Amino acid sequence: MIRSLLLIVGSIVLLSSCVTNKKYMYLQKDDVNVNDLPKDTIVREYDLVDYEYKIQPEDNISVQFTSLTPQEYDIFNRNILAQQMQLTPGNAIMIGELVDPSGEIIYPVVGKVKVAGLTVYEAQTKLQQLADQYLESPVVKVRLINFRFTVLGEARREGTVILNTNRVNYIEAIGLAGGLTDLADKKNVKLIRQIDGKAQVRYLNLLDENFINSPEYFVYQNDILIVPALRQRPYQTYFGKNLSLIISSLSLLLITITLINSSTN
Repeated sequence: MIRSLLLIVGSIVLLSSCVTNKKYMYLQKDDVNVNDLPKDTIVREYDLVDYEYKIQPEDNISVQFTSLTPQEYDIFNRNILAQQMQLTPGNAIMIGELVDPSGEIIYPVVGKVKVAGLTVYEAQTKLQQLADQYLESPVVKVRLINFRFTVLGEARREGTVILNTNRVNYIEAIGLAGGLTDLADKKNVKLIRQIDGKAQVRYLNLLDENFINSPEYFVYQNDILIVPALRQRPYQTYFGKNLSLIISSLSLLLITITLINSSTN
């Protein structure tokens, strides 16, 4: 009787702690049998949502001017030494132009230039037009150098990731964080996005292939991704590790009870 009870309890615990492929695999689709799908052939296509990151206050952008104008008359190249430095997360603030709370950067003679609300390419065009008025044959290059996002929770490497590109989707972002653990709840991932002075909270389903069509497919500056755990986590993290010890203890107890009953009889 006791052995049967132990077997039933153990089976229930093991089954309840299992994580199926439906909770594990990213971007699933209702394909009846994947093995029957044609190989080396496009199975389906998605039109990606237009994504154009717009510069925000407190962003750090790299603005480089090159021209035939002598250095002493070049009003824009006031940070030539910084432009020659190799970009690292530690010196990004020294290399770039910090967009002030009003969304502007400032240059001598020209004054303040509004860049917030513009894409990187629009800001580059605007600064190019200004440079054309003051420099000889100028070339302007603008880059966003502090693009970052944060992944917390059931990620293999929690923390903030800093990139030198502003076009990253969330599958790539998770890969940069080392991927998610086997116990991550990929169906209910919380996204906190900061836009126009507000923090917006959304939930993502990374198990559904239709996520590729989602407006949240691409990462925005300062996005925070919080990955919760599946309910199986307590079983596997705490109970599962000690399951063999518990079963051994119960088995020993069962043997002891059996021996006592045998000696009594």
